[in-house]
Amino acid sequence: MSLSSSERERYKRHLYLPEMGGQGQQKLKAARVLILGLGGLGCPIATYLTAAGIGTLGLCDGDRVELSNLQRQPLYTTKDISHPKVEVAAKALQALNPEVNFQPYPTFMTETNAEDLIKDYDLVIEGLDRYAPRYILNQACLNLKKPFLSCAIGKFDGQIALFEPGRAHKPCYRCLVPSAPTDEALCETEGVLGATPGVVGSLAALEAIKWIVKMEGALSGHLLIYDGLRSHLRKLTLPKDPQCPTCAALA
Repeated sequence: MSLSSSERERYKRHLYLPEMGGQGQQKLKAARVLILGLGGLGCPIATYLTAAGIGTLGLCDGDRVELSNLQRQPLYTTKDISHPKVEVAAKALQALNPEVNFQPYPTFMTETNAEDLIKDYDLVIEGLDRYAPRYILNQACLNLKKPFLSCAIGKFDGQIALFEPGRAHKPCYRCLVPSAPTDEALCETEGVLGATPGVVGSLAALEAIKWIVKMEGALSGHLLIYDGLRSHLRKLTLPKDPQCPTCAALA
């Protein structure tokens, strides 16, 4: 998949990188990525993947823009309040990079539609704020052997993990979180510093690009933890749980 002259100009800072170059940029152009959730995490993830030149970007969210979103979701403006997030985001991102093909899905992922949503994508990225849909996504990705990048944030911190179902000895999401905690923390009640999802979402976009291009140091089988208050970043190995209720019986 060759690059046009305008694409070579647009992405020339990528093309200078030995780790990327023309071949890497062509891999980005050929890639199909689905983002689940266009909130605080989904906004920076979608923005940087759009700017990077992902060929097809799926945008899935059933929410509408609210005033309280604007503190941490910079794809939206005050005039967008009450409009569907996927429509507003697709329009803003198209203006940023018309070379990208956007596929909006103005819906929430459920057990009924999960596999249909993800089946045509190379990589799924979730920036959801509930455990239940993450478990649904984990099962769907295991069924279809689709890799997915899971992202979460707290008040000042966040974490990212890349799961690759079908690869031997690799963990699934439920190896990391066997069951949802009873005191599930939500930003609606606990709060979140607006810049925190910007940092974590940008890191997630970087990890997605690394995975697509097959750069050294991709996050597969690891957990990246960001502590914003202490300005600290650490990377942990995620072992496969032999007692995992979801993937223990899988080869």
